[in-house]
Amino acid sequence: MITIKNIRAHFILPLVILFIGISSCKKYEDGPMISLRTKTERLSNTWKVDNYKVNDNDLTSILTGYTETFTKEKNYSYDWGVLNGSGTWKFQSNNNEVLLTGNDEQSSRTLVILKLEENSFWYKYDKGNDHYEIHLITK
Repeated sequence: MITIKNIRAHFILPLVILFIGISSCKKYEDGPMISLRTKTERLSNTWKVDNYKVNDNDLTSILTGYTETFTKEKNYSYDWGVLNGSGTWKFQSNNNEVLLTGNDEQSSRTLVILKLEENSFWYKYDKGNDHYEIHLITK
């Protein structure tokens, strides 16, 4: 015999549990709800600048031609014409940040991940009193 109680127990309750479970999968502030690709697979790409802000001022036009490359082997490089460099990267702080370390082991920068999807990677960092936010898309 089908009753309202049976419908609630067999259909509604599992849907509520599923919705709560999916909602908790969102890792980053602007990130995907759920992804079948690992964070390393999503980050491993060559990226170009879509938006660049310093202290909320849009300076995207000055980074024409700038790219960043992250590999699955945890190598990192950037290229901006005559300015380029390389190093390594790793996730830290429960995968909410990416630590970049130069090959000379002297320079490092921590990127706070805002969004990490297959075709977009947004991050922010502070340097001195300046706040940087960079939105990258696949090249």
